[in-house]
Amino acid sequence: MTTHGTFHTGERMAQVRAGETDIAARNGAIVTDSVFGGMRAFIAKQSMVVVGSVDATGRVWASMLFGRPGFAGTGDGSTVWIDMPATSRDRVDPLWANLAVGKHVGLLFADLGARRRYRVNGDVSRIDDGGFEIAVREAFPNCPRYIQRRQLNVLDAPVEQPQAAYGKALRGSVRDIVRLADTIFVASHNADTGADVSHRGGDIGFVQVVDESTLRIPDFNGNSLFNTVGNFIVDPRAGLCIPDFDQGRLLQLTGDVSVHWDSTDPSIETGGTGRYWEFHIEAWILRDAMRRAEWEYIDASPFNPPSSV
Repeated sequence: MTTHGTFHTGERMAQVRAGETDIAARNGAIVTDSVFGGMRAFIAKQSMVVVGSVDATGRVWASMLFGRPGFAGTGDGSTVWIDMPATSRDRVDPLWANLAVGKHVGLLFADLGARRRYRVNGDVSRIDDGGFEIAVREAFPNCPRYIQRRQLNVLDAPVEQPQAAYGKALRGSVRDIVRLADTIFVASHNADTGADVSHRGGDIGFVQVVDESTLRIPDFNGNSLFNTVGNFIVDPRAGLCIPDFDQGRLLQLTGDVSVHWDSTDPSIETGGTGRYWEFHIEAWILRDAMRRAEWEYIDASPFNPPSSV
């Protein structure tokens, strides 16, 4: 999406298919080309940011970065910076190889405990040993629906040599992380309008394991902008990031997506949209990326549709 309510081809196609063009036109007014005043303070208070990036082969990845409040910030709202010294970066995370000046990046600042989230998309304007900065292309808030409340209580020093595993098939503990997920993050990309990363949440079981290489995810009613699904229509490559809050692990998956409209949904697990998307796994990385973060689960979103579990 570009700023000031102008949608790209994929977003317009999704809005028409869903019959939500009028709502999208109204809600598009929330999108601006800089971070507005009130959200600048919000960003500065965050200890977590989700980042969407694209690697040299065009594969899309979603990552999670942690730091003390103030590790992210913005001055006049035209740029956003992330302080992450080279010595504290986990080089296993594809993000650090993907960042370069001019590359598209999507950011999601999410306060899970307060059910608040804010998206900032743009292009890398600086990357050095201190961190990186993006020039803001678009910024907008999202509603609090489908967020399971968790409070981040402890944020210890990063693990110096976190363990990592790699694969393509969902088996064993990797499969369990997916099946027990109530919170995921999805990154998507459009070569013309940039990268984006968004939150998806639901009751445990809302992410369905179809087989060892396929996930099925219901697409609930949202803000009608269809940023994510619109990107899928233009470029089906996507990245998922699934946090294991209890064990401190982070599962990153890259692959491609097929969107299914007007599906049979007798249990209303899509919340009435009849819309699903299937994620076809190309590769995954499992890391001890969150071992220094301790979370307290508070409650589930009252808006969650029933899951199949």
